[in-house]
Amino acid sequence: MELQNFEKKNAKIREAFFQLKKTQPERFQQRLNLSWSNWGFGMESLEESAARLERAGIRWIELHGNHYGPDLGYKPKETLEVLQAHGIKVAGICGMFSPESELASNSGLTRQAAIDYIRRELAFAEAVGAGYLLICPAAVGRPNAIDSSEFERSVETVRLVADDFVKHGIKGAVEPVRSAETSICHTVADAKRFIAAVNHPGIRHINGDVYHMQVEESHIGEAILDAGEMLTNLHMADSNRGALGDGSLDLDTIIMALYLIGFNRDGCYVTPEPLGPGGDPYPAMHGKPDKDQLEQLVQKTAAYFRQREDCLLGA
Repeated sequence: MELQNFEKKNAKIREAFFQLKKTQPERFQQRLNLSWSNWGFGMESLEESAARLERAGIRWIELHGNHYGPDLGYKPKETLEVLQAHGIKVAGICGMFSPESELASNSGLTRQAAIDYIRRELAFAEAVGAGYLLICPAAVGRPNAIDSSEFERSVETVRLVADDFVKHGIKGAVEPVRSAETSICHTVADAKRFIAAVNHPGIRHINGDVYHMQVEESHIGEAILDAGEMLTNLHMADSNRGALGDGSLDLDTIIMALYLIGFNRDGCYVTPEPLGPGGDPYPAMHGKPDKDQLEQLVQKTAAYFRQREDCLLGA
């Protein structure tokens, strides 16, 4: 029986993966860096979050970009003390862009709020040794366009802070988000177009998210290959936006595609962000979590990811 179209694409990636493994085995000596995005943990102390990740053998964290004002958010000294006590380093910062603070708004006050927010996060990111700050070109949670000039306003606003990324040594990582949640930048191709329009060395990277990619990309593996060296972080969740292994996501093809682009290197991270199904996972950010449920979520995801990676690498 003839393969389905997506199976043909899977087979092409699998063939390239095993060919590379055969001809360049040195490319597989380092494993993928497994991180975790903690904003979905909600209202709990960083100490509790770090202890949970340590128990699961996760050594990197993407911190919630929670510096919404000068008096809010993690403090560098305390943050480093907590994370170091659990053997965890900061991979990056998950920038949060809402309708009250976004880059594409037609309100100057709203865009200024986004600029101020980014500058606070960049200073914090440098202080804690983060590698990237995630950028959403438009508000997440506002799927309907304001007008036809959002792209241009967002590009113009990002340019105002692009030098700050270079100054602090932080990668600007543009995240494509599904059209059910935001109005512009839905695919890897969109992110590359946005980056080209900004045209600045501070904004050169992409933060992928497989949950969004399932909806917006024709094939996740091919989208990863298309992102190539621009990809610096990849958010992970299964097809039901739950723990890895709980849905129908083709995790093996994703892992193989990541190895093909050399993602198993310093400065690149696979970062689970299983937030649950539905169009609005964001209330969890400020709610009290079910700690037993989170423990199972993290343990199951980390174990399944490493299991599939081991199978592919023949460990």
